[in-house]
This record gives sequence, C-alpha cells and structure tokens, in this order.
Amino acid sequence: MLSGNIRKWFSLIVAVALYYIIHEGAHLVVALLFGTFQSIRLVKWGLGVQIVADTALMSGGQIFVFCIMGIAATLIAGYIMVWQRKNILKSKSLVLRAIAYYATLIFLCLDPFYLSVLSHFVGGGDLNGIVLAGVPRTVAVIFFLLLFALNLFLFAKQVYPLYKRKFLEER
Repeated sequence: MLSGNIRKWFSLIVAVALYYIIHEGAHLVVALLFGTFQSIRLVKWGLGVQIVADTALMSGGQIFVFCIMGIAATLIAGYIMVWQRKNILKSKSLVLRAIAYYATLIFLCLDPFYLSVLSHFVGGGDLNGIVLAGVPRTVAVIFFLLLFALNLFLFAKQVYPLYKRKFLEER
C-alpha cells in the first residue's frame, strides 16, 4: 500500500499519462484515418507528446476535426468518469480511486483552461487549428472559458464532495 503523499503523486502522474494517451491517441487515430500521419514527437524535455500530421494535405474541415478530436476525447472521458463516479468509488483500491479523481479533473478542465487562458502565453496548439478552420479566435476562447467554468463547477459539485467523503471515511 502506498502512503498518502506517494499515492497522490503517483496517481497524478498516471492521470496525466492517461490524458496524453487519450488526447494524443485521438489525434493519432484521426491522422491515420486521413492518411496524414507523419510522426510522434516528444516535446518539453520528453514530458509531452505531440502527433504530427501533414496539414498541407488536409482541408480546413479535416484540420478542424484533427484539432477538436483530442479535446472531444478527453472531455467525453471526463464526463463518463463523472457519470460513473459512484461505481468508481466502490473500488477498494485507494490508488485507483485517486487516479480516477485526478483524471476526472484533468479530463474536464485541462483542455478548456489551456485553450482559453494558457494558449495566449505558450502557443495555440489545437486552438490554432480551430481558428484556421474559420472559427473566430475570440469566439473559441470565450466558448472554452465558459466550458472550463462549467466543468469546474460540475467537478466541484458532483465529484469532489463524493471523493472527499469516501477518502475521509477511510481514515
């Protein structure tokens, strides 16, 4: 059994890895389906992964689909975890529940926060592709900011209280 702090850090790292697998995996599937996959690139000292597609071969609509699918995949995974939170909390594994807790938060909030706030400071990534497809940047940023606020509210009201209660019961 892992101690509390080790379990938290381990679970957070696994949740981030799951995010990359789902988000970048969706980009990979789309690039393969469109026949535009070029490579998998490690970025930021190997702490990030990026699927490289040949966008010169893609239409604006295909670029939009390529960029939005990673976001959609992680959001769907997050909503499924919210929906299944009571079943997840039935698990006897503290590690599994901690991973699910952090993964739910990351899946719901990371992309909307990145696309609405962080992209202004560290680059647009998927937002650039969404804008390239014809969605005005301001509209996209406002949409993702509202989605971030909504998802954070959902997490705070539906996920956090149940997990907090369950973890406190086992002290």
